[in-house]
Amino acid sequence: MRALFTFPNPVNEHAARVVALGVVVMSVITVAFAQHWLLFVVAYGFVARVMTGPTLSPLGRIATQVVVPLLGRPPKLVPGPPKRFAQSVGAVFSLTALVLHFGFGATLAADVVLGLLAVAASLEAFFAVCLGCMVFGRLMRAGVIPRDVCESCDDLWVRAAV
Repeated sequence: MRALFTFPNPVNEHAARVVALGVVVMSVITVAFAQHWLLFVVAYGFVARVMTGPTLSPLGRIATQVVVPLLGRPPKLVPGPPKRFAQSVGAVFSLTALVLHFGFGATLAADVVLGLLAVAASLEAFFAVCLGCMVFGRLMRAGVIPRDVCESCDDLWVRAAV
């Protein structure tokens, strides 16, 4: 059971980008066609990925087991902890949108929050820019996140600063 609740480290960046694209598509459909029931799907996916990586996430499974192998590209491995942090941020945003819409009837506010999530996911999907990973790095440098959480990240941040 403990093995179920793990997050991969390292992570294939190609899979992360495919997942991000799925989030963008679902978010745009939710807002453009007022299909707010999809907020449950988006929020579930983020929570599942935070807790188990792709294991309990349908989008994560499709990305890692179907789409990425079809692309035929060699894996591009990146540290897992920043990606898990980014998924956590996505969970907060998607759960906030869900509560705003279904709990308070604040559809416009929910759509704005989901739109912000879609922008961040678009940056990951189309440009390999992970805002959550950037925040993770800044929190590590500030000492908020201990260096032992991601030793390989520590090397990355040092190399990026040079």
